[in-house]
Amino acid sequence: MSSLPSSALPTRRQSFSVVFAIELWERFGYYGMQAVLTLYLVQRLGLSDVAANVMIAAFVGLTYITPVLGGYAGDRILGPRRTMLMGAFALIFGYAALALADQHRPLLFFAMALISAGNGLFKPNAANLVRRIYEGDDAALDAAFTIYYMSVNVGSTVSMLITPLLQDRYGPASAFLTCSGGLVVGLLYYFWRRQWIHHAGSALDQGPFQMRPFLIVLGGFVLTVLVLTGIIASPGIARLCVWAASIAIVILWGRLYFRSGAQARPGLRLTFLLCLESMAYLIFYQQMMTSLTLFALRAVDGDLRIGGVTLVHLRAGQFQALNPIWIMLASPVLAALYNRLAAQGRDLSLAHKMVLGFGLVTLGFFIWWIAASHTQDLVSAWVMVLGYGLISIAELLTMALGLAIIARYTAAESSGFMMGSLYLVWGIAMYVGSLVANFAASTGEPASGAAAAALYVPLFRDLFIAGLILTGLLVCLLPLAKRWDREHMAATGGSAIPGARPAMPLEVED
Repeated sequence: MSSLPSSALPTRRQSFSVVFAIELWERFGYYGMQAVLTLYLVQRLGLSDVAANVMIAAFVGLTYITPVLGGYAGDRILGPRRTMLMGAFALIFGYAALALADQHRPLLFFAMALISAGNGLFKPNAANLVRRIYEGDDAALDAAFTIYYMSVNVGSTVSMLITPLLQDRYGPASAFLTCSGGLVVGLLYYFWRRQWIHHAGSALDQGPFQMRPFLIVLGGFVLTVLVLTGIIASPGIARLCVWAASIAIVILWGRLYFRSGAQARPGLRLTFLLCLESMAYLIFYQQMMTSLTLFALRAVDGDLRIGGVTLVHLRAGQFQALNPIWIMLASPVLAALYNRLAAQGRDLSLAHKMVLGFGLVTLGFFIWWIAASHTQDLVSAWVMVLGYGLISIAELLTMALGLAIIARYTAAESSGFMMGSLYLVWGIAMYVGSLVANFAASTGEPASGAAAAALYVPLFRDLFIAGLILTGLLVCLLPLAKRWDREHMAATGGSAIPGARPAMPLEVED
């Protein structure tokens, strides 16, 4: 730890602000890229819907799988703060390489691999720094992770509105370079305020810089990029890797469970269950980048109107910005509701929140199914607003709680690995979700209007039915989750899992 006296140390709020800022700009880059990538592959490069969805499946799946390696590097080799910085620099070059790929097609797979590997170094270690800053204060930790999750949505909202416009007007290179430039801004702020964060991190971060650990991580990163380049270029190899990752997570979680003491096992069982439930949500979530974006391109009227007056016109990629906008609108409402229920002694468990989330997802795809089935021309943009609202609130009730679950129930020495493993199961789900989108993939000359909407009716109907089944299953699992919760309380002498109780960071002071 730092040798500075406690009075000279920055407050937790100051330390958190540094991680918050770099996370915001990193998400600005990633989601700005995401908003235009599908349209770039289909419209600019001429890929079929099926080929684009398969490539995105491999890319997104690997992007969420690589944090397992990055978490290990941060825990055991280089330290979370230094590993996070390596990932940030890699992402800057990855987006820049993607901008060059428009004129140099061989760079496409390399650029996507660089982004995937850079994300693997960045994501688990940024989240791990938040955990370490608020270590020992569960209430402050829940608040910090809620605001941390908000940073994702602030950055993504702005970039998802900007990059589709830039791509349409100035070409894809301008959009991808904007993503790269945003992260440069985040790094500049980091180095400006680095004194606020240098005391955070693990013992590996606190010591003097050593070349050997850096070269080990760098060499592993270069090898990972080369391997990922080949995987993204080969759908068959990507499928095998996802199967291997699925088997690996079962083995690794089993190993962690059986090596843990009896006191830790009830909490781990509940953690595994809730992580798998959030994984199932992501199959639906991934439709935003794939089927729902192509649905918006071909079958949705981009004009938001009230009484015949057009308020705003949204391009197909900009509809994805509805997700973070709804997240920001709904977060304070849910926070107030959580606090009110807690004050009344009626706080909802995490398992109950998962059930509510899946109910909203089911309703969202029901609305899209009905709208696509009955449209006579183009589907109203308000249908997209309502559908995105439902699945975005569901995200707050499922996926947004994932990091807090890991932070609370995992020992400090394994938290980076568990953060990474959470992203791994999410990556598997997003790979599956991208392939699910192919059930509505256009073949031949793409249709438009009602004919295009009809193509998506079976997909939206099947996702609605799947949502119904999963919601029912989660209801049946509630008694089991409650029992494990009681066992965890008895084993640790702690309190029941209360779920996230968000508060503004101004309320969290040293």
